[in-house]
Amino acid sequence: MKAVPYWRLSGFYFFYFAFVGAMSPFWGLYLQSLAFNALQIAVLMSLLQVMRIFSPNIWGHIADRTGRRTAIVQMAALGSVIVFAGVFFGSGFWWLFAVMAALSFFWSASLPLVEAMTLSHLGERTDAYGRIRLWGSVGFILVVVGLGYAFDHVPIAWLPWAVMAVMLGIVAFARAIPEAEILVHATDHHSIWDVVKRPEVASLLAACLLMAVTHGPYYTFYSIYLVDHGYDKSTVGWLWALGVLCEIGIFLIVPRIFARVTPRRLILASFALAVLRFLLIAWGVESAWLVWGAQTLHAFTFGTYHAAAVALIHQHFRGRHQARGQALYTSLSYGVGGTIGGLASGLTWESLGSAWTFTLAAASAALAWLVYAVWGRTKSVPASSSL
Repeated sequence: MKAVPYWRLSGFYFFYFAFVGAMSPFWGLYLQSLAFNALQIAVLMSLLQVMRIFSPNIWGHIADRTGRRTAIVQMAALGSVIVFAGVFFGSGFWWLFAVMAALSFFWSASLPLVEAMTLSHLGERTDAYGRIRLWGSVGFILVVVGLGYAFDHVPIAWLPWAVMAVMLGIVAFARAIPEAEILVHATDHHSIWDVVKRPEVASLLAACLLMAVTHGPYYTFYSIYLVDHGYDKSTVGWLWALGVLCEIGIFLIVPRIFARVTPRRLILASFALAVLRFLLIAWGVESAWLVWGAQTLHAFTFGTYHAAAVALIHQHFRGRHQARGQALYTSLSYGVGGTIGGLASGLTWESLGSAWTFTLAAASAALAWLVYAVWGRTKSVPASSSL
C-alpha cells in the first residue's frame, strides 16, 4: 500500500491555518489602528473572501486540465509572499485594497487543491483526513494565542512581520508536497454542471454559502467586538484558541462520529447549533461564561460542519471533477458567502449595532438549515462513503 506523505501534508496545513490565525483575529485590529472606519475594515477584510469567488475555480480548472496540482500550489504560495510584501510600502486604503485583493487571488488557490491532493493520497483511507487536517488547527492555536499575548505588550503594527514569517512556512511546505495520482471515475464524461444541478448538490452548496454568510461578522468584527466590551487581547486570543481546540477534538473522533451519524444529519445539526452560538454571541457578551461557552460550539459550527461538508463534496465530485468540486465549494461558500457576510456586517455594525448584526448571522444559519433540510434529502449519502 502506498505510503501517505503525512508530515508534508500536515506541515502545509499547519502553516496555512497559522496564517488564518494571524489574519482573522488580528488583521481587523491592525486596520483599526490605521484609523479605518467599520465599513472600510469590512471591505478590506472581505477581500480575503472576494477573490475566493473566482480564484479557486480558475486554478482548479487549470489543475484538472494539466494534472499539475503541486506546481500550482507552489506558484500560489510564492505569489502570495511577493504581493503581501506590499503592506510594508504603504498603508492607504486603496493601496491595501490592491495588496489584499492580489494576496487573496494567490492565497485562495492553494487549499482546495491541497484538500483534493490529500484525499487522493489517502485513497480508501479517508478516515485519516482528520488526523492530517488537525495540524492546521494546531498552527492556528499557537499563532492566535502567541500573538494575543504579544499584542498586550507590543504594538499591533508588528502583525505584518508575523504574517510574513508564517507565509514563508507555507512556501517551504508547498515545495515538499508530492503530486497525487488523479484516478479515473465513471462520471468523468459528465459536465460539472450535471453534478451541480442535482438537488442534493445544489442545496448543499446553497446551505454552505449561507453558513459562510453567518460567519462573516465573526471573522470581521469578533475581536473588535470583544475588545470593545473590555476583554484584553490575550483573552481574545484564548477565546479563538478554545474554539479551535474543540475543533481538534472533533477531527480526532470524526471516524467514530461518521460511523454513527450520516454527514447529512451532522451538517443539519451544525446549522442548528450555529443559530444558538451566534445568539449567545449577540446577547451574552457581558457574561464571560456565556462567551466562553459559545466558543465551545465552534466544535460543531466549524469542526463537524467542515468535516461533513468536505465528505459530501468528495462524494459528489469525483475523478476529473475533484479539484473543481472542492474549488466550487470554496468559491460559493467562503467566496460568495464570506464576502456577503463580511460586507453586510460592515453595513449593519454601525447602523443596527453589533448585537443585531450577530442576530442576523444566526438567522442566516437558520435559513441554511431550512434549505438543506427541505431540498437536500433527494439522495442520502451513506456514512461509509464519507471521511
